[in-house]
This record gives sequence, C-alpha cells and structure tokens, in this order.
Amino acid sequence: MPELTSRRGLLFGTAAASAGALLAGCTSNEPKDEKPAAEDKPADDRPGKHVTIGFAGPQADHGWLNAINDNARSRAATYRDVTLEITEGSNDTASQIGQIETLINKKVDVLVVLPADGKALTQVGLKAMRAGIPVVNLDRVFDSPQAYRCWIGGDNYGMGLNAGHYIGEKLKGKKNARVVELAGLDNLELTKQRTRGFDDALKNYPDIKKVARQAADFTVESGQAKMAQLLQAQPEFDALWNHDDDQGVGALRAVEQAGRDDFLMVGGAGALSAFQAIKRGDGVLKATVLYPPTMAASAIDLARALGQGKGVGGLAEFEIPTALTLYSAVVDKDNVDRYMSTGFR
Repeated sequence: MPELTSRRGLLFGTAAASAGALLAGCTSNEPKDEKPAAEDKPADDRPGKHVTIGFAGPQADHGWLNAINDNARSRAATYRDVTLEITEGSNDTASQIGQIETLINKKVDVLVVLPADGKALTQVGLKAMRAGIPVVNLDRVFDSPQAYRCWIGGDNYGMGLNAGHYIGEKLKGKKNARVVELAGLDNLELTKQRTRGFDDALKNYPDIKKVARQAADFTVESGQAKMAQLLQAQPEFDALWNHDDDQGVGALRAVEQAGRDDFLMVGGAGALSAFQAIKRGDGVLKATVLYPPTMAASAIDLARALGQGKGVGGLAEFEIPTALTLYSAVVDKDNVDRYMSTGFR
C-alpha cells in the first residue's frame, strides 16, 4: 500500500506558531493568560468529532483509478474518528449519480467525489451542497464552483510542462533533436492540457522539434499498437513523452519488439512498474512525471478537516482552501527510491 503517514503532519494541525508569537509581542490591556484565537485550532491527528465520509468514484478499470480507491480506504482506516462509506464506482453517469444520492440520503457528514464526468455530475454536487453536505471534488472538476467546497487534483498542464523540461535538459546542446509524443484519449481535456504543457516547455529549446504525435487510449493494448505505429513512421528520434504509465507498459513492449534503444522515454502518472524499470536502468524509460493517486488520501484528510472544523497546518486561516493543485514531480534514477512505495499497480 502507498506510504501515506508522513503526509498527515504536512496537511493538518494547529495554526502557524508565528501568529501566536506576533500576538504575544504586542502590548494590550487584555488579561495576559488569554490565548490567541489561532491557538484554539485542533491538533493534526488527535481524535476529534466523529465524521462519516461518503466516497464516490468511477469504476476502477485502470491502475490509477484502483489506486485512488486504495488510497482513500487506507487513509480513512488510519483515523479512529472516521467512518468511510464507499460506493462500488461506475463509469455510467446515471449509476454514479444514484450512488451519490444514496450517500446524500444516508446523511453522511462530508462527500468526496471523483466524477466519471464532471459536467454531468455537477447537479448532484449542487444537491449535496444544498443539503448541507460539503463536497470535496477530487480531480475531475465540476462545472460550477457552487457544487463543491474544495477541489483537489493533479496538474495535467504541469505534467506536460515538466516532462518537456526534463527532455529539453537531457537533449540540450544536441543539434536538430527530434521528439515524439504518445498521448492519451484526445477527446479528454486532460490530454489536451498535457500536450499543451509539453509544447510550451519545448519552446524553451529551439534545437528540439516535435516530429510526431499519436493518441492512444490509456490502455496497455492501445499503447502497444500506437507505439508500434510511431516506431514504424519515425525510424529516428531522440526522446518520447508518453502520457500514461499503463499504456506505457504496451509502449515498452512495442519498443522491445522493434529492438529499439536509441532514445529516452519519459512516462506519466507513477506506476510501480515504471518506477521499477527506472530503477533497473536497463531500458529506454528514464523518468516518469507524477499524477499522484495519493490525492485521494489527501481528499480524505480534507473531508475529515471539514467535518471537524479544522484548517491546514502552516496556514493562519481557520478554513481549508477552496482548491489544491498537486505538483507533478519528475521521478528518475536519482529519486525513485523515495517514491517507490507510492507506485500503483
């Protein structure tokens, strides 16, 4: 299971100590033993008010989505004051709406929702909020900010941007360098954002040219088929940016079958198989850019904080933020051991 414990202390706790120090240094006619309001905030992991969290996500038909469910379950299990009501998950919009409405009728304290389709599920998010149930919108955003109290998710543009900068630095100084891109589903906005970030990064490296782009379907099978087509169409290139580590398994099969080892590959998301390949260092895969499924664990933290009236450690505010965008770190041989325990299968 992903190692989650260390993140808890980073998220939730008392307000910044500096706020108390500043107040203590001011002269006042108030009694000296009166504490600043900020010191009354709950401590991070001390048991508090019991919170029932409803969790609704899409069907776990992908390694990353399965890891989302695992992270939510394991995180909730670390809290004695949390009960998790989790749905079966569905990629059918009507079914997921029905599952969320069931959680609303159960009067859960907080909802965590990763919608199969953010636009289509906006109304049920609004319904929960109007019923007094705060919603933590996980990753795929609802159409209206009124449909959620807090959004937490990955940075698709940042994935492409960081992948592009990593490749750019590796090919820096190489004249007429050529790169190719194996994208995900082209009808998804996240795929467009990843490509846009990648293209924007490459603008910083005038000697590098993207010579081909092929869209796959975020599956092993599509990754293998589309990568085989890229390899046939492009007999020479220096680097590959692959949007997804699951489809990357297939892409690597195609590379091996073609007997190619003349380029470097950067993946995306953070699968365990990718981390292991990077650590071995015996293939073309040299790095992957994270889209961390640990966001589901953090969503549980946020939901618990909402239910207990907590804030975020390190900030002076009493309330949690309205949005948290996670960073897309690049994992390569230099830091792969640090992230190995978070890799999803």
